[in-house]
Amino acid sequence: MRTGSLFIGLTLCLAVPAFGQEQMPKEAQMQEKAKAVIAQMTLKEKVGQLMNDAIGIDRLGVKPYNWWSEALHGVARSGRATMFPEPIGLGATFDDDLVHAIGEAVSKEARAKYDVAQKIHNYGIYAGLTFWSPNVNIFRDPRWGRGMETYGEDPFLTGTLGTAFVKGMQGDDPFYLRAAACAKHYAVHSGPEKDRHVFDVNPGKRDLFETYLPAFKMLVQQGKVEAVMGAYNRVYGKSASGSDYLLTDILRKDWGFKGHIVSDCGAVTDIWKGHRIAKSGAEAAAIAVKAGLNLECGNTFSHLEEAVQQGLLTEADLDNALMPLMMTRLKLGILEPDPSCPYNEEQESVIGCQKHIDIARKAAQESMVLLKNDHVLPLKKDIKFLFVIGPAATDVFYEMGNYYGVSDRMSTYLSGIASKVSAGTSINYRQGFLAIMPKLNDMDYSTGEAKSAEVCILFIGNSGNVEGEEGEAIASSARGDRVDIKLSESQLNYLRDLRKDNNHKIVTVVTGGSPVDMTEISELSDAVVMAWYPGQEGGYAIGDLLFGDAGFTGRLPITFPKSVDVLPAYDDYSMNGRTYKYMKDNIMYPFGYGLTYGKVSYSDATVVNANKYKGKENLQLQVTLKNDGDRAVTEVAQVYLSAPEAGVHTPIESLIAFRRVILQPKENKTITFSIAPEKLQMVQANGTSKLMKGAYTVMVAGAAPGSRTTELGVSSSQASFVIK
Repeated sequence: MRTGSLFIGLTLCLAVPAFGQEQMPKEAQMQEKAKAVIAQMTLKEKVGQLMNDAIGIDRLGVKPYNWWSEALHGVARSGRATMFPEPIGLGATFDDDLVHAIGEAVSKEARAKYDVAQKIHNYGIYAGLTFWSPNVNIFRDPRWGRGMETYGEDPFLTGTLGTAFVKGMQGDDPFYLRAAACAKHYAVHSGPEKDRHVFDVNPGKRDLFETYLPAFKMLVQQGKVEAVMGAYNRVYGKSASGSDYLLTDILRKDWGFKGHIVSDCGAVTDIWKGHRIAKSGAEAAAIAVKAGLNLECGNTFSHLEEAVQQGLLTEADLDNALMPLMMTRLKLGILEPDPSCPYNEEQESVIGCQKHIDIARKAAQESMVLLKNDHVLPLKKDIKFLFVIGPAATDVFYEMGNYYGVSDRMSTYLSGIASKVSAGTSINYRQGFLAIMPKLNDMDYSTGEAKSAEVCILFIGNSGNVEGEEGEAIASSARGDRVDIKLSESQLNYLRDLRKDNNHKIVTVVTGGSPVDMTEISELSDAVVMAWYPGQEGGYAIGDLLFGDAGFTGRLPITFPKSVDVLPAYDDYSMNGRTYKYMKDNIMYPFGYGLTYGKVSYSDATVVNANKYKGKENLQLQVTLKNDGDRAVTEVAQVYLSAPEAGVHTPIESLIAFRRVILQPKENKTITFSIAPEKLQMVQANGTSKLMKGAYTVMVAGAAPGSRTTELGVSSSQASFVIK
């Protein structure tokens, strides 16, 4: 038998006897094991462990392992799994407890799938336990095709939800991991997709440390994320996957990161073929390893032997790069059979189990945002005639987003609606139009059919055919990004035609992973819902919400502008004029906005310890919320800080806290926020943070403050305090 064969004879290499290991702390014990196995590898074997498709080493009992797996919103690209909403929809939930539960569910399914894959000797891509998720880049421009993968435009919201996902994924054991999460793409990566292999980003230090890095810092220091992925682009002239400033100085030295760093796929090749920093593959590989990269997704590290032979690296450099990788596999309990790992043998029955279905349905419900409701919703279940229109109503691709798995119980929007109405209700469905092509004349008759309906539910929007990663979106001229935020004329023309008859109400449901131009859509519709990509339960969730079996609670995690024409240039990475923090106008729907089936008012905001506050203890903020409606609602109360010199050297306002609050009909509830003093600090021009002296304002509201928010009737209450 070869049980435990990996370390047969390894005690000869250890500095302490085998019996002494049991008395060592687990971390130190495993570090000794990692060093011992590395010491027995040949140079060729070491190189083979530094690439994502790691070779097996039979004589050491090391199985082949592919480090590349995906789990953005469920185990992806690996067969059957529960599919949760795309992260931009999870951002709209403002619910870190829910996101934690999703992370836990995903990793449990991952464990079960991994065990089965091992039994059938599937050691290939997407079958491992190291997941390159979450994406905590900032959605700084609505045209970015990969914005759907993020939690939105705010660093604090992104960091909070990303940290919750990581903790759920990795588990709570002090040493072992249920699965390894990865914070990507580090750093300053958010388009343009077509230029990502050659682009050099030179953000000001204030923008770098105020916007682009905070979420990564939270995942490292609070989430203890096991991996970080370097981006494709350059930052200050160096590849983000080969920058000693990013990977060593900030990530490891300043933040104390202990895990492993992986390149984005092909990013090391970009060092010499895209960015032209190096002259050869060997030189590019050496640059990356010296900068702190541990693992390459790609094949340029195949030149590492050559780099050692040329004196560009030493074998000791490779040993150092290997240590975090061996530790990750030991934490997962998969480098050798490890009965001490508490996450072994997850049952296959957990995949797609009822508990996970319920979580996915709740997430889909909480993700959808009600943007307009002119006394139309909720619909009555005994409605006489309902007309449902649009290809998205029956095509589950409009619910999947990207980096998706395959569920065995996908629900269409049409099926979810049909499940809610009475047996006597007449429902008709027509595709009506083709989303990415001019409207065909032989579909015009459906607008005539719709005239007799009491309510028309129209599904329009985007799918992965028009937005996504580079090369994914087939209808985009920007290789994944969109050139503007307008929907196709075929969709808008249909809505215009439908509106010509004012005898029926129109509920428009918009799909997609990024902002769209809502001006005309809102004008022509009686109600508007932003559904995002809600995953497998999206159809049932839309039925729950439209017919009142659940209430809308979702809030926009990104500003919806009126037009992209007045936004800063897409390739300008300055935050000036971007996101709610620096936008004063051109706002159609503000960050944090969303309606409920009630009306909540805010009053009596008070900083309890204002008179004695000196910035050294938590700020105690109280506010009273009142539900003026006749239905119970869940309100997302948001706290925004306006610091001295607001809008000049600091953001106009910054989100510093939020909470989901359940309010019964006519109920008043006073809630307290305890805000850590570091959240009041402002980033300076040199990238450092400090607590500024002067007058501060905190506003508690249902959306980011501003003139457009006031126009929309969002309630708020504010308080002030002074730091001398």
